[in-house]
Parts: sequence; C-alpha cells; structure tokens
Amino acid sequence: MAGAQGTPEGPGEPAQDDGAKRGRTLVFTGLVLSVLLAALDQTIVATALPTIVGDLNGLEHLSWVVTAYILAATIGLPIYGKLGDLYGRKNIFIFAIAVFLVGSVLSGLAQNMGQLIAFRALQGIGGGGLMIGAQAIIGDLVSPRERGRYMGLIGAAFGIASVGGPLLGGWITDNWSWRWVFYINVPIGAVALAVVISSLHLPRHHGARPRLDYPGAVLLAAASAALVLVTSWGGTTYDWSSPQILGLSALAVIAAGLFIWQETRAAEPILPLRLFRLRNFLVPVLAGIGVGIAMFSTISYLPTFLQMVNGASATESGLMMLPMMAGLLLTSIGTGQLISRTGRYKVYPVAGFAVVVAGLLLLSRISETTPYWFTAVGMAVLGMGIGALLQNLVLIVQNSVPGQDMGTAISAANYFRQIAASFGIAAFGSIFINRLTDQLAAAPGGAASAIPGGSINSLSPDLLRSLPPPVQEAIAAAFGQAMPPIFLLSVPIAAAGAVLCLFVREIPLSSQSRVEAAAE
Repeated sequence: MAGAQGTPEGPGEPAQDDGAKRGRTLVFTGLVLSVLLAALDQTIVATALPTIVGDLNGLEHLSWVVTAYILAATIGLPIYGKLGDLYGRKNIFIFAIAVFLVGSVLSGLAQNMGQLIAFRALQGIGGGGLMIGAQAIIGDLVSPRERGRYMGLIGAAFGIASVGGPLLGGWITDNWSWRWVFYINVPIGAVALAVVISSLHLPRHHGARPRLDYPGAVLLAAASAALVLVTSWGGTTYDWSSPQILGLSALAVIAAGLFIWQETRAAEPILPLRLFRLRNFLVPVLAGIGVGIAMFSTISYLPTFLQMVNGASATESGLMMLPMMAGLLLTSIGTGQLISRTGRYKVYPVAGFAVVVAGLLLLSRISETTPYWFTAVGMAVLGMGIGALLQNLVLIVQNSVPGQDMGTAISAANYFRQIAASFGIAAFGSIFINRLTDQLAAAPGGAASAIPGGSINSLSPDLLRSLPPPVQEAIAAAFGQAMPPIFLLSVPIAAAGAVLCLFVREIPLSSQSRVEAAAE
C-alpha cells in the first residue's frame, strides 16, 4: 500500500513537470511556515517568561504559560489526525491556522495570568492541527523514499523555531514588548494561510461520512488534562496527599481506562488500538515520550538559567541558545538526506538517544561558576541528538502504517510526545521551584527576605539586577544549584529510548506517493 511498506524502486521520485515541482515547492513552503508557527509558540515565550511573570505577577504559574499551549495541542492532535483521515486534510488544516491566529492576537492582549493561560490554550488548539496537518500532508504528497529529505527539512524548521524561538522572543522582549512575541505570528500565519488555500490540492473524499468518536475524544481530553494538572500542582499548589491531587489522579486513571474501553467498541476510534500491535508504531511512540521529556523541559528552563545565573538579557540568552539550534539543524537535515539516499533509517534514532544522554550529562554539570563555553558544548551535543530523533521517529511511523491510518498514527505519535513534554515541563518545574525555595532559604545574608514582598513569584531579571550585589550573587547561586540537577532526571529515559530503538524493523521504502497511487 502506498505510504506504508513497499519495494525500493530507486533513489529518486517519478519524473514530474516543472509546474508540478513548483506547485510542490509552494505547498511545502506553506507547510514549513505552519510548522514554524506551531513550534515557535512552544518556545518563543521562554525568554520572555521572566518578564511576563514579573509584569503579571505570577511566577507560581510560570510553567502553565508553556504547559497550557502544549496541553491544548496534545488534546487536539488525535482529533485532527482522525478528522483528516475521514474528511480530508485541507479544510481541517485551514481551520487550525485560523484558530491559532485568533489565539495569538488574544494572547498579546492578555491583562493577567488567567487570561494569558486561557488564550495560550486557544493557540494550542490551533497549533496541534498545524503540526499534525503538515506531517500528514507530506505523507500524502511525498513518496516514502523521499520523505526523509522533506521530513528532515520540517525537522530543521521545527529546530530553528524551537531553539531560535528563545532568541527571537528575547530580542522582541528587549526591544519592543513581550506582547509582540504573540503578534509576530499574524503576518507569518497570513502568508501560510494564503499559500495553503491557493496551492494545496489533495484528492477529495467520497462516500458516506462516518461519525467521529466523540465519547473517545472527551475521555482522552479528560485523562490528559488531569494528568498534567497532577504533575503541575502536586507538591506546589497542593500537597501530594491533598484531596485535589488524589482526586485528579483518580480521574486520570478512570478516564484512561474508559477511553481504552471506548476505543474497543467505536466504529471509528480516535486512537485505534490495533496500531499498537505494529512494532514500528509502538516503538517510535514509546521513544517519542523520551524525546518530549528531554527536549522541552531543557529548552523551557535553560533561558531562565542563562538570565538569572549568567546575567544575560533576554536577547543574549536567546543568542546563547544558538549552539543547540546548530546541532539540531546539522543532524536533522543530514540524517534526512542520508535516509533518502540510502533507504536506511534504524541507526539514527539509536545514535540520537546516545548523543542526547551525553548532552544531558554535560548540562547537569553546569552551575553559577561554569564558563559559557562548557554550557554551549552541552547544548550543541543535546541539539545533535534531538535532530537525529525528532522527525525520524515520525518518519518510521509514516512508512509503516496503512495509508488510511496515516493521519491517525502520526497524530498519536505526536500526542504521546507532547503529553510527555507537558508532563516533563510541569514535573521539572515543580521540582525546580521546590529546590529553588530550599536554596534561597539556605542562602547567606537573608537573600529570600531581600526580595520585595518576600516572595519569589515576582522575581524577574530586571528585579534581580535592582537588588544589592551580595543579594544578586546569593540568588544567582541558588538558581545555579537548583536547576541543572533536574536534567539528570531525563538520562535514564533517554537511555531506555536507545534500547527501544534497537527493535525498530527497517521496511523497504517505496518511491510512489499516496497521491500518485490514487491517480493511477
């Protein structure tokens, strides 16, 4: 079946006229812009976060500005994937872009943390459709043999946005206002929307339209939200043994159990359980969980370290993150090209996880006395590992599932990676805040009491620079001791991912796309 397994037919695509190639290039440009939008909003706020929480007075909700977006995106992923499989991808993709743009404008207008978190969630609802839509459309338009090249470029775009987002966010925060980290999406999104509407042409679906699995969608949303709330609130807002946390934990377990039961009886399940019987679906999904935790928890908190410990401005902290982007670009584009040329892909996820472990170990050793070059090496190594993993795990899924399940399978792989990112950011944020509180309490000279209001909730880089030098040094040391050890929590997860990827089965890659097969 096209889009799944097949026999190798040569390294190149079937001959196409110049018009078809130009059309594909234009469509691919729109898809890349859409991926840039979705990825930017997972990271562009990272360097602006200290300023945002200081302006809106809500450090205790810091992780939620990021988590709200990711959680909303993850809940929408399986639904978008299934809708695309059932009804066609173009209109669903256009809807996602429109929702994302509305959420961006409202986020820029937010007047308090509650509004910002709510509008970030609206952005996430659209953002989930952007990521899954771009990957599934490539699965339709591009042959399995050539997908490595295109997915490598998509991974590069994701990497530029994910790691370059903090730089752009820092520059905007320093020179304009943090609100423009959201307004900047509007012109990019408008171009992507125009290109997709005018240039994307996919086969139309015919026949009866089946009913979407609404109960499954509701149960999946409930389980996902409850899980992230447990990890975000546990040990910070509420005690782990509190009725709120125990109740949410019970809700997560019950909703997950009911969701699995619902999927066994639904005519068109949101997440068909039969997919988990495919080795090349199950292994990338489990490995993607490790990528989500290691990547997003690191990218989300490193800018805070660079600003609060190294004294960098928002823009400077973004520039200091560039080594991670360089490493990610190198391996994302490089491995994609190698896969298209050789048809071999199993080695790259295994090697990628090994490199991620090395990067995490290096970053766990940084502190307030560490020279920047050492931090830069750690970020570059981590970026190289993530670049060899991020899109290649999705590529394995694309090339291994039946064509009619491609959108659903890709969305599931992204879903589990994103829910892991939500879990990692929230859990690591909870651990970090607790460690920081303890470090400040033990800091010499009464550093904690010197903070205006005696609370770390409104502590921002600007406020830190206004304090007496001895207090600045004590607070910077507290940040330097509290944050880096949390990177070690991802090491065993990444090591397990390397072992899992040894069980990937390489399937020969066909040179015919789904659209070409449908035309024949």
